[in-house]
Amino acid sequence: MKIDVMGVSFDDLTMDEAVARGLELAQGDGFSYAVTPNPELVMMARRDPDYQDDLAGAQLTLADGVGILYAAKILGRPLKGRVPGVDFAGNLMARMAERGLKLFLLGAKPGVAERAAENLRAKYPGLTVCGAHDGYFQEDEPVVTEIRASGADVLFVCLGAPKQERWMAQHGPRTGVHLAIGLGGSLDVFAGTVKRAPEGWQKLGLEWLYRLLKEPRRIGRMAKLPLFLCQAAGARARGE
Repeated sequence: MKIDVMGVSFDDLTMDEAVARGLELAQGDGFSYAVTPNPELVMMARRDPDYQDDLAGAQLTLADGVGILYAAKILGRPLKGRVPGVDFAGNLMARMAERGLKLFLLGAKPGVAERAAENLRAKYPGLTVCGAHDGYFQEDEPVVTEIRASGADVLFVCLGAPKQERWMAQHGPRTGVHLAIGLGGSLDVFAGTVKRAPEGWQKLGLEWLYRLLKEPRRIGRMAKLPLFLCQAAGARARGE
């Protein structure tokens, strides 16, 4: 079931349900892609019809930010729960390892994807990471060709928004993968160059606050959350 939150339709799934759906797509025929919007990306989509189309074209749309859950409640159509992209990816990789599915990593600075690949192979025994490429490329075709030649089933695209969603929509079908997932800065987390909030902060939905305390320069981005919730309240009042 899809639930509209400020113009973006989210799949109303628990983490387990999302992973099961991701695994189904990864083992299916043809090409699918998944997106993990937070409030900032929903607001971006409201200003950019092309980006909204890129999000709408995804076969799986997961609520990454706690602000999405708050907005859904304000609108009177609550979601089952938050499905952070990095956690979704971790759970999916564990299942991929059991089934022998192959993964390609795309994004981040030179060397980060390769370091992430090493860490992921160690964390998920049996996981095949069949290739990695940084996000600092100028031409798409050589990257598409490399991914196709790798025989990957799943592709993590970590190019940042809106580039990663646009790239998946435009180039994903030619990579030969069954499922591409837009995951922002997740490769830095997998590589260990960026540390996540402690688990307690994550469970409370306060990972955004932890990141703000660690990186005060993010205050401009974080300030968009109250605006997003105000917009949701306005939409509820108008009956949207």
